[in-house]
Amino acid sequence: MAIDNFKQVFDEKLLSAITMWNRLEARPRADDFDRVLNAEVRDPLWMLTKQWQMGEFKGEDAGSPAFAKVQLATTRITKYQAANNAVQTYDDEVPLEAKVEQKKLQFEQAGSKTSLDIRLLMGRQWLKLIKMHPNDLRKEYIERYPFELPDPEDKSQATTVAHPEAWQLSMAIAGRSMDGYTFYKYLKENPAHKASDTIVNSGNQDLDELGEKFVKWYETLFLQPEEEKNNAWDPSRMEYAFEVSAPEGNAKKTMVADEYYHGHLDWYNLDVAPNNGELEMNETGNLPQNVQSRETRSFFPVPVYFDGMPDTRWWKFEDGRVNFGDIKPDTTDVNKLLFMEFGLVYANDWFIVPLTLPAGSIADIRGLSVTNVFGEKLWIEAAGKGLDDDWKRWNMFALSRKGEQRQPADNSLLVLPTVEKIQQGKPLEEVYFLRDEVANMVWAIEKKVPLSTGSPKPGGEAADELHGFYQKILDRSLGNANAEENKPNYQAKIRYEIMNSVPENWIPFIPVQTSVSDTEIQLQRASMPRILENDNPENIEKVKPRTQILRDGLDLLQIKPYFIHEEEVPRAGIRVFQNFQRARWYNGKVVNWFGAGKQTGRGQGHSGLAFDRTVDVKKD
Repeated sequence: MAIDNFKQVFDEKLLSAITMWNRLEARPRADDFDRVLNAEVRDPLWMLTKQWQMGEFKGEDAGSPAFAKVQLATTRITKYQAANNAVQTYDDEVPLEAKVEQKKLQFEQAGSKTSLDIRLLMGRQWLKLIKMHPNDLRKEYIERYPFELPDPEDKSQATTVAHPEAWQLSMAIAGRSMDGYTFYKYLKENPAHKASDTIVNSGNQDLDELGEKFVKWYETLFLQPEEEKNNAWDPSRMEYAFEVSAPEGNAKKTMVADEYYHGHLDWYNLDVAPNNGELEMNETGNLPQNVQSRETRSFFPVPVYFDGMPDTRWWKFEDGRVNFGDIKPDTTDVNKLLFMEFGLVYANDWFIVPLTLPAGSIADIRGLSVTNVFGEKLWIEAAGKGLDDDWKRWNMFALSRKGEQRQPADNSLLVLPTVEKIQQGKPLEEVYFLRDEVANMVWAIEKKVPLSTGSPKPGGEAADELHGFYQKILDRSLGNANAEENKPNYQAKIRYEIMNSVPENWIPFIPVQTSVSDTEIQLQRASMPRILENDNPENIEKVKPRTQILRDGLDLLQIKPYFIHEEEVPRAGIRVFQNFQRARWYNGKVVNWFGAGKQTGRGQGHSGLAFDRTVDVKKD
C-alpha cells in the first residue's frame, strides 16, 4: 500500500508497528583484560583537541604549585594578668590551664580541720625525710603537730562528728599521726621559723635544710595560687577571667578571656581587646627580649594525602574502608560540610605548608608567594580580610575583636601553651543552680559535699546526718523526759504552719537590687533556718553551705555577702563542680592543681517551700 503522507500516518498512528532493538556486544578473543583496562590512547592530539573544544584548558587549577615562599611575622606572650590582680611576667613553667584554673585548697572550715587526707600525706612525707636523722624525732613531731580528737558534744566539730567515716578516721589518727599542714603553715608564716624549733636534740642545721626541702616538695606537688597574683576565679560569675599581652611592633596586643569555664583552654577562649591598653606591671620584672621576628621561609609544597581520598589516576579506586557517604551532618554542622567538600571535591588541590612555632606564639602570615609548574608567580594573602563584624567575611582559627564595631579583622594565629589531655578526678564538690519560679528564687543544691576526710559524699546524705546530729545534741541538752513534755499535743485535725523547710543542702539565693541601678537585680546568698523539734525559736541557727563554691566570704574574719550575676543562672540552670586535675608538661614535669568547671544544668525545679498554709495533724 502506497503512503502519500508519512507525517499524518505517524501523528495519527494509522498503522500499527512493533519496535525492536538490537544490542551490540563485544566479543573478547582472549581471557586477559589487562590491555583493555590500560585505556590506551592512539591519538593524544585528538584528546588535546577535545579538551580544548570542551574548555578544559580554561580551568583555574590548571597549574600545580612547584615552589613557594611565605612571609611570617611572629611574637611571643610576655605578660599575664589573672582577673583584676597584679600583672606579672609570663613564663611557661606550667601549662596555661594550670596557671589560670588553680584554686586554693581548703584546710579549715568554720574552725574545724578539713582535708585530713592531704594533712596526713604531708605528715608522712616529713616523717620519711627525718627517718635517716641520727636522733629519733618521730614522736616529738607527732606531739608537736598532732591531730586532736573532736569533742562529740561540740557543735563546732559537727561536720566531723556527724559523719561516721570522718569520725572513725579522726579516732584512728588522733595522737598517732602528724599534721603535716600545720607544720607547713608554721614554716611559711614567718621566715624566722625553722623546722628545728622547739625540738629537743634536733642536731645541726641539717634538719632546717630538710624543712626547706619539705616546703618545696609540697609547693611542687600542688600548684597553689597567690591571692594577690594568680587567683583568676570570679565567684560572681563562677568563671575564670584573665588577660595576656604580647609586643606587636611598637605597640602591644592584648587578648582577654572574660568567661572561661570549659575545661579545655584554646585560642577560641580569647578575644583581641584593642581598647584595653597595655598591661602595666607594678613590679620590675625581666621581660623576655627579642620575642618578635620577621622571616621568609622557602619550601616545596607537598600534596595532602588521606585515607579514602579520590585517586586522580584512571581506573584506580579509593580506599573502601573510608565511606564519606556515611557522614550525616546536621544543618548547623559547617565543619562536617567543609570536610566532605574537601574530601570529595578538592581532594588533590590542597598542599601542606610546614610552619613550626613554639608554644605561646602569635603568628601573622603577611603573604604567600607560589610558583606553579608553568612558571607563573602568584601572591596570595590571608582569607578573611576586611572588617571584623562583616558577615560575609570567612576564615578559620582567627581571633575575634572585642569592643567597638567597624574594626579591622585580626587574622593572626594564636598558639597557646596548653596541653592536649588533662586527667580529671571525680568532683570533690558539685553544686546545681536551678530556678524555682514558685518560690521566686534560685536554689543552689549541694549534690556533693567534701567531708573533713577529703572525700566527697552525696549532699542529701550529708545534710540528713548533720541535721540528725544537731537534733541529738538538742535532745540530750533538754533531756528525754523534758523533750516528751515539751512535745505539743494537737487536738485539732489541722494546724496552721507559717512555713515549711527544705533539706539543708538547699541554699537559697534571693533577688536583690544592685547598687548601680534600681531596675537591675543580683542574686544574693541567703540562709534557711535550721528547724529542730522542741527547739527554742530564739536559738534557731542559720544553715550555712559546706562547699567551697558557695562559702565565698564566710571564712573571712569579717563575713562578706556573696552575690551572683542574675544572668549567670539561665532557665536551664547550671552545674558547678571542683576537682583535682593532673597534666604532664612538655619538659616532663607533672603538674597537679585544684580547679573548677561549669556546665549547663537540667532545667527548672521546685523546692516545695511554702508559707502560710494549713496542714493535717499527724497522729502518733
